[in-house]
Amino acid sequence: MAITLQQAKIGMADKVDQQIVDMFRRSSLLLDNMVFDNVISPGTGGSTLTYGYIQLKTPSTANVRTINGEYTPGEALREKKTTGAIIMGGSFQVDRVLQNTAGAADELAFQAEQKIKATSNYFHNLVINGTSAASGAGFVPNTFDGLKKLLSGTENEITGQISLTTSEELDRNYNAFLDEMDSFLSCLDGTPSMLLMNRQMLIKLRSIARRAGYYERTKDDFGRVVETYAGIPMVDMGKYYDGTTTKDVVETDANGKTAIYAVSLGLDGFHGISPMGSGVITSYMPDLSAPGAVKTGEVELVAGVALKNTLKAAVLKDIAVGTAQ
Repeated sequence: MAITLQQAKIGMADKVDQQIVDMFRRSSLLLDNMVFDNVISPGTGGSTLTYGYIQLKTPSTANVRTINGEYTPGEALREKKTTGAIIMGGSFQVDRVLQNTAGAADELAFQAEQKIKATSNYFHNLVINGTSAASGAGFVPNTFDGLKKLLSGTENEITGQISLTTSEELDRNYNAFLDEMDSFLSCLDGTPSMLLMNRQMLIKLRSIARRAGYYERTKDDFGRVVETYAGIPMVDMGKYYDGTTTKDVVETDANGKTAIYAVSLGLDGFHGISPMGSGVITSYMPDLSAPGAVKTGEVELVAGVALKNTLKAAVLKDIAVGTAQ
């Protein structure tokens, strides 16, 4: 069974829970459009959230044969893989006096919204930089494998050759970059659902799309502006706060190079995973009328990702865009 956050919201009776889900949807175009395979059931002892699947690595081929001849055998190659959902989110505390005197500035709603934004940003970070391994430079360990790891070493990991560091280079090189984008997108099976990048790369790609007549912008049901390159939404994956510094989810490295990730969302491609039922998002809001001066609220997202077909995602890396902004 598959479920989107919009469908998960419909199955919730509590209005507060529905509002929390909508906040998650508003905070992330990726989360709003991602399909979740909600079939995970904790294993014996209830200690794991493992998801097993078969990944298509090489599709089958067709050929011709002569009279009295045989076809050359060729099989699609599959691989058994596992990934896991991660419990992410956090808690916050509000003094009841502060809440009761907040007026129009609802402190409880404010703290919940900020926690949701932080959780969405953390999910974005894992979608790109997560790894199930216990360590790894540039990765978030002990989580789930993100796109940077899933695509590493595959034929769909493409190295960029065009420099876009200045406006002059954009004018001079944008046609060559359009050719590079065409080659990059042709690696995928079908048109991707989204292009994932950082804000610096989005500004460059927006400029190139405008020059080529590939740029459009529309508004979705939330009134959110959606920018597209040749009809494909361009998504700024944003930044995340690690407790000390704020960093881009899709980094621009010390050499001024970054990446664009293309994904095709769906159960046959790149999708989310979650526990059975509609519990991908859960909120725990305090009873303000109960005893206790300090009230605790919690927001929780239980999710991971899987790539069922290696032709449903790709990365164009090492794009020269200049110093990180």
